[in-house]
Amino acid sequence: MDLREAIRTTGSVREFRDEAVADALVASVLDDARFAPSGGNRQPWRVALVKDAAIRRQLAALMQPVWDEYVAASRTGAAPFNAVDYRPPAQRMHASNSLLDGIERVPAVLAVAADLRRISAMDAALDRISVVPGASIYPFCWNVLLAARERGLGGVLTTFLSRVEREAAPLLKLPEHHALAATIFLGYPVHQPTRLRRKPVEEFASVDAFEGVPLA
Repeated sequence: MDLREAIRTTGSVREFRDEAVADALVASVLDDARFAPSGGNRQPWRVALVKDAAIRRQLAALMQPVWDEYVAASRTGAAPFNAVDYRPPAQRMHASNSLLDGIERVPAVLAVAADLRRISAMDAALDRISVVPGASIYPFCWNVLLAARERGLGGVLTTFLSRVEREAAPLLKLPEHHALAATIFLGYPVHQPTRLRRKPVEEFASVDAFEGVPLA
């Protein structure tokens, strides 16, 4: 697939056909994704292909309350779980999520972890949440989605499991000093969204300073 086309048309896929994804195909996706950049080229990622239905169901049960809170917070107009002014909603109800409801039927479920000993957290001493370490793991996750798309697969990256990492860690045998960075769902899409809506460049880029002249 043309690189520019892939970048501009790879949307999140949450509905999959009832068609198995072979382990060898997942391995080939990861074989391409591993060329992602990372700090010092330390490649801190670990991946677990979760196939056991019982483990999947337990992971979904852990993620469901997180999803419920996310939906309830979204209805208030707030960005759920934001690190600046987030306030948990007073009420929340069960919110349906097709991925969680049918997690046993998702063709491929990947849990992605990052070895924190191999990541330079340049902003760890700042008086805010640390975001820089993500630069060493999320390019890999995006490469997974691009490599999957090139093979006719679709997928979506989620981070709900990260909020319940302590509970999920024993199920996945998460190694010491590792963080759950993402859960990626893959499969043959019912529909691959390609008409993506994004802000134009002049709305987010400017010259010399963040409040400078818009870049157009």
